[in-house]
Amino acid sequence: MDMIGLYPTWYEPGIGSGWVIGIIATIHVLFSHVSVGAALFFAWLATVAYQQNKPELLEFIKKYGLFLLIFSYVLGSITGPGIWYSTTVGSPRGISALIHSFVWKWATEWVFFVIEVIGIYLIVYLVGRVDQRTHLRIAYIFGLSSLTTMLIIVGILSFMMWPGKEAWFVDGGYLNGFYGPNTFAQLAMRFAFMFSMTAVVGGIVAAGMKDYALKAYITRRLAILGIVATLAGAAMFQWYLSTLPEHAALIMENRLPAWFNTGILSILAGTLAYFVVTLIQPRVLVTSLASVMTVAIVVFGLWPEEVARESIRKPYVAGQYIYSNQVISRDVPGMGIKSEIPVLEEHGFLKTMAFLPDSQRTVTPQNAHEVGRSLAITACSNCHSLSETGIRPMKNYFGGNTDVAMIRSYLLGALATGNTLYMPKIPLKPDEAEALAVYLASLSDPTVAERYAREKSAVAAVAPAAVKE
Repeated sequence: MDMIGLYPTWYEPGIGSGWVIGIIATIHVLFSHVSVGAALFFAWLATVAYQQNKPELLEFIKKYGLFLLIFSYVLGSITGPGIWYSTTVGSPRGISALIHSFVWKWATEWVFFVIEVIGIYLIVYLVGRVDQRTHLRIAYIFGLSSLTTMLIIVGILSFMMWPGKEAWFVDGGYLNGFYGPNTFAQLAMRFAFMFSMTAVVGGIVAAGMKDYALKAYITRRLAILGIVATLAGAAMFQWYLSTLPEHAALIMENRLPAWFNTGILSILAGTLAYFVVTLIQPRVLVTSLASVMTVAIVVFGLWPEEVARESIRKPYVAGQYIYSNQVISRDVPGMGIKSEIPVLEEHGFLKTMAFLPDSQRTVTPQNAHEVGRSLAITACSNCHSLSETGIRPMKNYFGGNTDVAMIRSYLLGALATGNTLYMPKIPLKPDEAEALAVYLASLSDPTVAERYAREKSAVAAVAPAAVKE
């Protein structure tokens, strides 16, 4: 019998593995975007400093660069591997899909990242120690290398939403997968908003400057950069939305919370107001205000946007062929990939999961709850928390229903046939659906499992007696 080889699922019971990944990734987005925006900002600022003979601007580059070393390159270098680790254990086949499709692209990105890391040290520590021409070249190399890392990563992120060309599903190939209608729209949106983040975080450094004239000059430049970038980002966001596949747009309409649009507009308006105020009156810029604004962007801007981006590509995690629960849902001949849905339809999960204990391969009244929990962790926990906290608690989706038969009917009628908007097709066998239904019912009433086992055992005991009579 074919085994589908699903890896053991990492399940974090408190908030769910999805939120662990999301929290790390959202923080990393701030670090990485600020580093790219600041690198380009430094190149412009160094040019102005040398052309207009303003050495004080180089001092700001030095101060912001030293801050960036910790903020983006130390903390970013922690959260970066954190994303790799958490996604590898939480979504191993999703990461595998990206590596197999873009391994050389990623290798290229790492080369430019090394140049970027070296560049931040050089641009900070060589201020006043090398001639202007050399220092300016370093600034440009640093800025362009940093931008290149974003160009590469955005193409990979776009593939996670939708492969660039339909030919990818037949032939594979990174060019078919990398460049799509969503790639450049997403790049433009991120390019704009990274300058907004750079301006806000730069305010933390500018606020601490002793020379008020220099503080006012830098604050106003940051404010102008922020205003232009935020307005451009809002426009690019609309372009980005227009490039989404029809299915993603449908999910946005039906699955995102009602406050999403209001929340995004509010943080954009708040960010613009912050920049306008600091433009008009630089004295109001203090470290605490800039720090609060940075946190606000993460909590009210980046977090909702990243959650939405993750949500609208469901039920897939990568390339429209790997479900969020790691099951491969379609053939990709050019990559040697075959759908696992036919195997699951014929044999079910319990008979084909390589890492399932043998004691759970057959459902009995006594182990139904345990088997159901294993199925829930495997098939559901990447998107749903099995506790009352965390990402999309499963308990909330059944309205407190404890009727095992009714839940079983839903599982066989909707999930097993793929007749849902948002969730993957989960072709459960009847006994698997029953076991999962027992577990789901127990989330609202912990006595369900014991009662179910007792009732089923009683029925089994009566049946032989009825046959004899």
